[in-house]
Amino acid sequence: MVKLIIAKNEEQQRLDRFLKKYLKNASLSYIYKMIRKDVKINGKRGSIETLLTEGDELTFYISEEELQSLMEKKKSLQKAKKQFNIAYEDEHILIVEKPFGLLTHGDSNEKKNHLANQVISYLIEKGDYKPSKERTFVPSPVNRLDRNTTGLVMFGKNSGSLQALNKMVRDKGYVSKYYLTVVIGELKKELILKDKMEKDQGKNKVKVLPMEEEGGKVMETIARPIVSKNGYTLVEVELVTGRTHQIRAHLGGAGYPVMGDTKYGDPSANRKIDKQFGLTTQFLHAYKLSFHDAVEPLEYMIGKNIEGKLPQNLEKIRHDLFD
Repeated sequence: MVKLIIAKNEEQQRLDRFLKKYLKNASLSYIYKMIRKDVKINGKRGSIETLLTEGDELTFYISEEELQSLMEKKKSLQKAKKQFNIAYEDEHILIVEKPFGLLTHGDSNEKKNHLANQVISYLIEKGDYKPSKERTFVPSPVNRLDRNTTGLVMFGKNSGSLQALNKMVRDKGYVSKYYLTVVIGELKKELILKDKMEKDQGKNKVKVLPMEEEGGKVMETIARPIVSKNGYTLVEVELVTGRTHQIRAHLGGAGYPVMGDTKYGDPSANRKIDKQFGLTTQFLHAYKLSFHDAVEPLEYMIGKNIEGKLPQNLEKIRHDLFD
C-alpha cells in the first residue's frame, strides 16, 4: 500500500489524466484497471472522471516497487539559454516574445533548444518552478507559433493558470489574438474571410476550401489595412479561429499573399523582396493579445492588452516601406 497527497498543482485534474502523467510507464488498460481495483481517494473508490482536489489522499493498493516501476525516471533537465524577451509576467502567467527561427515546442530533431525549454530554464533560475517538488506539472505554452513566425506566446506558471489559459484560448470571447503582416497588393478595406481548410500532412500545407464544401475545418480571419503604399499594405490580422498556416493560406487565397511567404506567397514578388530587404521567410508577427474575459485565477487580466515589438529586421522593412 502506498499513499500520496494531492498538491496544489495537481488538483482539478481527472483521476485518469493525473495517473497518465504520474505513471508514464503504465498502459491505459492498466490505469483503468487500477482505478477499478487498486486506487482509492480518501478511502473511497473513484471513477475516471473524478476530479482531484488539493489535500485528497490517494491510496495505491500495490507495492512500492511496482509503483516505482510504473513511474518514469526523472531526467535531468537540459538548460537552454534564454533568447526570448518578456512582454508580461506575474505570479500566474508569463507572456514572452518568441524570436525568429525558434520552435515553440521541441520535436524529433530539436529536443533541447526550443521556447518551452528556455522558459522552463528561466523559471527554474527564478525559483518559480521546482521540478523536484512536482509529480506531474510542467509550465507549458497555450498557443503555438510556427518556427519562422515571431511574437507573443502565453505560458501558465502553475496548474490553475495553465488550465484557465487553455480554456480562454480554446473558447470564444476570452482572448483576441492580433498579428502584423505586410501583404503584396494594396488592400483598401477590411476583409472578413471565412472558409474551410484541409491539411496535406505530406506537404505540410493547407488547402482553402469554400464553406459549402463537405468536410474540412472552418477558419475565420479578419484583415484590417493600416497603411498602403507602392504595392504593399501593412495589415493587422485578427484570428477568429486558430488553424495551421491560417493567416498565410487565407490571405494568399484572397489575393493578398504575405510578404516573403514561400508556401502560399508570390514567388516573383518574394525574389524582389529578398533582393531588396534580405527577407526569405514570411513577414508575420503575433503582436497583441486582448483579454476581454477571464476565469479564475486570472480575472485580473480582464481589459488588459499585451503588446510586443516588431523584431528589428521587420521594423526596418515596415519603416522603409511606409514611413
